[in-house]
Amino acid sequence: MTRQITTIRPLLASAAACAAALLLNACGGNSEARTLSQTALAVPQVIAHRGGTGDAPENTLTAIRTALANRADAIWLTVQLSSDAVPVLYRPADLSALTDARGPVASKSAAELARVNAGWQFKTLDASGHDVYPYRGAPVGIPTLAEALAAIPPDVPVILDMKALPAQPQAAAVARVLDEAGAWERVQLYSTDASYQQAFAAWPRARLFESRDATRGRLATVALAHRCEAPPAANAWTGFEWRRQVDLVEQFTLGEARSTVADATLWSSQAVQCFRTNPGVHIVAIAVNSEADYRAAACAGVDAVLADSPHRMVPVREALRQGYTCP
Repeated sequence: MTRQITTIRPLLASAAACAAALLLNACGGNSEARTLSQTALAVPQVIAHRGGTGDAPENTLTAIRTALANRADAIWLTVQLSSDAVPVLYRPADLSALTDARGPVASKSAAELARVNAGWQFKTLDASGHDVYPYRGAPVGIPTLAEALAAIPPDVPVILDMKALPAQPQAAAVARVLDEAGAWERVQLYSTDASYQQAFAAWPRARLFESRDATRGRLATVALAHRCEAPPAANAWTGFEWRRQVDLVEQFTLGEARSTVADATLWSSQAVQCFRTNPGVHIVAIAVNSEADYRAAACAGVDAVLADSPHRMVPVREALRQGYTCP
């Protein structure tokens, strides 16, 4: 038996009503406004991971502009602090991973980071299949969060992934930028470290994803025990990888045994149904980078996918908006 899903355009009905409409293949409306806060579209929105790390040097202004040109629905950016406590965009622990510099981000000022070539390691293939490094001759610096927000139109949602620890100094620095930019309403905050939940508690306007531990535990319970326990609160934001290595640990009196599932998929339609027990819950599937995974995520009913290449995923989104069939 198959399920035919079609869309007309994003709508501004409540998330709960739209989620119900999804099950009836009737989620539609008349508004053209783009916002991740109105979810449960029949075709998941495309979020540009680190500005689209597959299309341009990640977390740079070039990546942001490229993602916007590729019609991404939202921009995901990674934040750390410079030595002078300025929020800047960079993900790895050391600058050598992506740039022509070395050392942690926190060892350099924002002005120094702006002169680092963040595109040094970005490569593409030429017509002969050889690696090409197009930005070694056209440097792009590490931008500040303030610069990034200024480059993104106000109607494009932004997700900020907090990477630096301790959490409190970065939370305070990011809050100052969001205050100055008037950006609280279009920014969602994410971190794999639960300490950011407490760090942003001092700012009531902060909108955070629920803790990754809570999301992971709930997904595992649905997958392994086939139970929906403690679903997210109404209007919660949740995110987890579409595919993820999972290690199962069995405890014995004399030790333990481990089994590894290299490509586990936890976002089943049953999991999505559990997460939507309460109204307005937002579901983001992380690391969706193939048409097959995008289609599967759409059939599961997630709201948005985090993709490395909007250049590749947006055409899939547009094709699916013409209608598709789910097994």
